[in-house]
Amino acid sequence: MKNTFGQSVSLTIFGESHGPAVGVVLDGLAPGLPVDEAYIGRQLARRRPATAMDTPRREPDHYRILSGVFQGRTTGSPIAIVIPNENTRSEDYPYGLARPSHADYAAYCKYHGHEDWRGGGHFSGRVTAPLVAAGAILLSALSAAGITVGTHILRCGDVWDRPFASDPQGVAADIAQLQEAPFPTLDGGAGDAISRRILAAKDAGDSVGGITQTAVHGLPAGLGEPWFDSVESVLSHAVFSVGGVKGIEFGGGFSAVSGSGSDFNDPLRMENGRVVTQTNHNGGINGGITNGMPVLFQCAVKPTPSIARPQQTVDFIRGENAQLSIHGRHDPAIIRRICPVLDSVTALVLCDLLAQRFGTDHLAKEAGL
Repeated sequence: MKNTFGQSVSLTIFGESHGPAVGVVLDGLAPGLPVDEAYIGRQLARRRPATAMDTPRREPDHYRILSGVFQGRTTGSPIAIVIPNENTRSEDYPYGLARPSHADYAAYCKYHGHEDWRGGGHFSGRVTAPLVAAGAILLSALSAAGITVGTHILRCGDVWDRPFASDPQGVAADIAQLQEAPFPTLDGGAGDAISRRILAAKDAGDSVGGITQTAVHGLPAGLGEPWFDSVESVLSHAVFSVGGVKGIEFGGGFSAVSGSGSDFNDPLRMENGRVVTQTNHNGGINGGITNGMPVLFQCAVKPTPSIARPQQTVDFIRGENAQLSIHGRHDPAIIRRICPVLDSVTALVLCDLLAQRFGTDHLAKEAGL
């Protein structure tokens, strides 16, 4: 099992859903970066279950920073963050009954029965909580350098939000709006309609998936390490590490196949002494390297596999067919709560790529420290 991501700036994740705690170790950040614990709390609140659309499992996320921060700033040594699990109910998870589209059987095959299966164990969405806590530190460091990240629900079921604006200034404004929004949509009416769609799935004993859209504003041109550590390659690696993500596309993505080069190409021009593109079909990336335009990508998020309806499965311990109705506490959709998680893994990738390109102290220098 590989639980560490990143080269110059790296993150190691640990813990299980029903174990004593979940946590991360964040290493490679420059010393002197401000750590805003109130902002960490706000980011955790964005991920935390809080409404009828979310799992009834309510965890307070009383995080503790054990090392790497002193007097409100990073020290340059590893930052360890731990979040206790305070609301578990392991009896809802009988061992051997494989929940369809969960990792239960696959994990059993890989770890020979030694895995902690309770609540999904290490594969649970619960493990994304410390990832968001660490992500808050990374997002703050990026913001101080003029780089902002935002994710919204582009689609949930058959309900659509509007996409990010087509111009860099509009993207920046949209990201700023999302940071203050109580629900991660750009259009308030779409947020209400998506909420109704999620509750309808819940009432039917089912679940619903969707598409997220992430934007990054303020990145310099020239970031990325082709071939195999191109911006798309590394972002895809990190994003696919988040449970529930089943697809990714950058810029216009798959829509490019229905047009021609004259439709999809992004013409260039000079604007205030810098090179910009008139459109952004390529999502701010050419040749695996940022071109200075906003980076844009969409993720396909599958419906939550835990549903109340009876499902065909197997008891892999007894070697028998079985029926399963899941009675645990689960989300009818993870599309709302996954948005801050995607912001966090995006921030991790960007901080790592910036450190590789410009050095570990780059973010501190950009912030004037």
